[in-house]
Amino acid sequence: MENKLCKLIEEIPEADSKAMRESRQIWDGIAKPLGSLGTLEETLVRIAGVTGTAEIALKPRSLLVFCADNGVVAQGVTQCGSGVTAAVTRALAEGRSTVSPMAALADCRVLPVDMGVIDFPSTPGVLSRRVRNGTADMTLGPAMSREECLAAILAGAELARDRAAAGDRLLAVGEMGIGNTTTAAAVAAVLLHRDPDELTGRGAGLSDAGLERKKAAIRTAIERNRPDAEDVLDVLAKLGGLDIAGMCGAYLGAAASRRPVLIDGFISAAAALCALRLCPAAKTFLLASHVSAEPAGALLLRDLGLKPLISAGMRLGEGSGAVAAMPLLDMALAVYQSGQSFARLGIEAYRPQ
Repeated sequence: MENKLCKLIEEIPEADSKAMRESRQIWDGIAKPLGSLGTLEETLVRIAGVTGTAEIALKPRSLLVFCADNGVVAQGVTQCGSGVTAAVTRALAEGRSTVSPMAALADCRVLPVDMGVIDFPSTPGVLSRRVRNGTADMTLGPAMSREECLAAILAGAELARDRAAAGDRLLAVGEMGIGNTTTAAAVAAVLLHRDPDELTGRGAGLSDAGLERKKAAIRTAIERNRPDAEDVLDVLAKLGGLDIAGMCGAYLGAAASRRPVLIDGFISAAAALCALRLCPAAKTFLLASHVSAEPAGALLLRDLGLKPLISAGMRLGEGSGAVAAMPLLDMALAVYQSGQSFARLGIEAYRPQ
């Protein structure tokens, strides 16, 4: 399977610099101060480079929500039990989860993906890509095998490529998995060479005692498993989750298919970190929707070199931040396509000073 991953990475192209120049020229010809839409302009220019054309389209689009359970929940690192993962996965399929009305307003299809929700049956509306029945408790040993980690990455990549082949012009990723702020903090701590305490937050609302248990679990998992920080697959297999691996693969699959993909919050940013450590060229294809309120949120985006479109203190998950950014991109595209040039308005064009 590692050969398949290598082949996927080899297929990821560089950004199209000609399309990016043409996109910038379009922006500079619109009757407004140069660069005055800031990150919105930069994002559309990057999308032009990703897709290879300055003629940008953002619809149709889909949100892939990777759902999986995490064995580390046994260590008391969460406020609720693993059963919530299955409940929210079903709600996603039925259009009843928190992100559902947001996605409806943003005209975005929501596709929940079962990567390893404990004892989850075949369910209408849920894509089954089960690798195993939840991960093992990482404080006792590896969360999963290297082969299982690879299988999850490749499954995520295949899903992204399938959506591109189906005509989606923009993709987004999110997650649902009780305990996954713990796994994400562990993965990020090792890859960023940071103290786990610096990156570990309260997740869905831990008490002080719960936060200390969470930090202790992460330290124990790192000490017991001794992951190799130079080997992303080793880190992800020993400390990560099936949802994080699936999102990592989705980023790579989107990049190989020349599709821009919106990152959600802290957990999906940890998955993006894994993807870029595997293939730095994939960076152009990743768009930061927002900066998570979790302690590692801003730190991860700085390491990724990405600017968020939104800073609203969000930490919901389910891809909600990624979906929230879509209307902003739609508004930017409306201006981009408006044709309201300086000449049409009878005013002199702005020039760089």
